[in-house]
Amino acid sequence: MQSGWLTQGKQTEAFEAEFAEYHGMKNAVAVSSCTTGLHLALLSLGIGPGDEVIVPSFTWVATANAVEYTGAKPVFCDIDIETFLMSGSDVLKRLSPATRAIIPVHLFGLCIDVPTLKRTLPENIHIVEDAACAAGASTAHGFAGSFGAMGVFSFHPRKTITTGEGGMITLNNAETTRHLRQLRDHGAKLSDLAREECGKPYEMAEFDELGFNYRMTDLQGALGRAQLKRLHHFIAERDRIARVYNEAFSEIDWLNTPPVPTEGNHGWQAYVLYVDPENCPKHRNEIMLKLAEKGIGTRPGTHAVHTLSYYRKKYGIQPSDFANSLSAANNSMAIPLHNMLTDDDVGYIVDAIKSIA
Repeated sequence: MQSGWLTQGKQTEAFEAEFAEYHGMKNAVAVSSCTTGLHLALLSLGIGPGDEVIVPSFTWVATANAVEYTGAKPVFCDIDIETFLMSGSDVLKRLSPATRAIIPVHLFGLCIDVPTLKRTLPENIHIVEDAACAAGASTAHGFAGSFGAMGVFSFHPRKTITTGEGGMITLNNAETTRHLRQLRDHGAKLSDLAREECGKPYEMAEFDELGFNYRMTDLQGALGRAQLKRLHHFIAERDRIARVYNEAFSEIDWLNTPPVPTEGNHGWQAYVLYVDPENCPKHRNEIMLKLAEKGIGTRPGTHAVHTLSYYRKKYGIQPSDFANSLSAANNSMAIPLHNMLTDDDVGYIVDAIKSIA
């Protein structure tokens, strides 16, 4: 605040550099949200009308919306019900001559095996990772955001680290980095900060491309830098709580607990259970209401995007077309997982769910 520089500036630059280094990448580009980051990532790859981009149906709506913004067509694929992640075998069924990109989603902080997915795809298909939930998450092959052409992260308040709103694109290509920075800043070749530092107050930026106002403020950049220093601690604490939950619920046969990777780190943006409708004596919604009576907040994991009115009507999709995504939307349940939970809170939540069981 005292610096007098509140819009995108030195704090944002430093946050970009530190976030890239943390995730083992050469470059990062800060943006106003993960959604705008996905939009810019696709535009920078030249994706537009006539192109198709494969996305999982079980994800936040922004994954598909970003494709729509470019004029391309989102093509939905189903998920693996055990992990809630994009099904590689179903991806292959959705490929067409128009397929230009795939957006695998590291949902709830669990990384999908992108290297294995890439090996099954034609070389001309780009991979843009939706790593909204996966800051600090990793596999044996590296960090989320390092496997495809680009990775895009979110700093929404429900994420492990937050800047209120905000996002980050990670990548290694220097020319694409320059292009993304131009696109996020109205298409300007020269940012306001660069203009100030060049010592030519009369110098105005050239605009040779239509861009967007997708910038992060320096207030957010400063907050992000402070949050990033604590990311490892945040994930470690969430991992400890998640393992307590997994152990406590292991004997409830109608509750499927989230998998814990044997190599790398789960990002644990959320702890999402699957209430098996074949074995559970109660509907997921009834369980959520009973937990609410005990003061325990829950929510479904996320959408089955193909069932939302806009996509259902525009593309003529039936809810049953993606059975696992539909089941995940109807039967998933996120329970509290955050860094202010005490051991007593965790015990209370466990006891409440066991009492229903």
